[in-house]
Amino acid sequence: MLIKRILMRQWRLSLIMGLLAFSGLCVASVESYQFKSPQMEAEYNQLIGELRCLVCQNQNLSGSNADLAKDLRRQTHELLMEGNSPDQIADYMVARYGDFVLYRPPLQNNTLLLWLGPFVLLLVVIVLVFVKMRKKQVLVAPEQAAMEKAKQLLSEPQEK
Repeated sequence: MLIKRILMRQWRLSLIMGLLAFSGLCVASVESYQFKSPQMEAEYNQLIGELRCLVCQNQNLSGSNADLAKDLRRQTHELLMEGNSPDQIADYMVARYGDFVLYRPPLQNNTLLLWLGPFVLLLVVIVLVFVKMRKKQVLVAPEQAAMEKAKQLLSEPQEK
């Protein structure tokens, strides 16, 4: 029993030492930027929340850990510190990466399908469901022979 306890303690100690040895590999870098004012920091946070990560595609810059997202956050910070407005920074990103970098792209000829597509698809589905339901609601008169048989079955006395 004593040997079992000693082996168990050694195993636990080895496990803890192993985990501590590999914990250095799991270091996450935290970006920390200095701003001139709280308003500038709020503008930065709003911008990185509205700009899309081009690698992840379904995440904004604030939620992505991709290297490109880190670079775009750094670039956004630098542009803000240079005195550019949020609109100027968004325009710069669109000029460089296209409308895809925006989570809410502007309504233009080339983005009409993006804006109207879901509504058109919903309308088509509603029409198809309506047509399908109308076809199922068509009443067909029963055949005369079936009606006579049903009347005969209903008029017979029931046996218990």
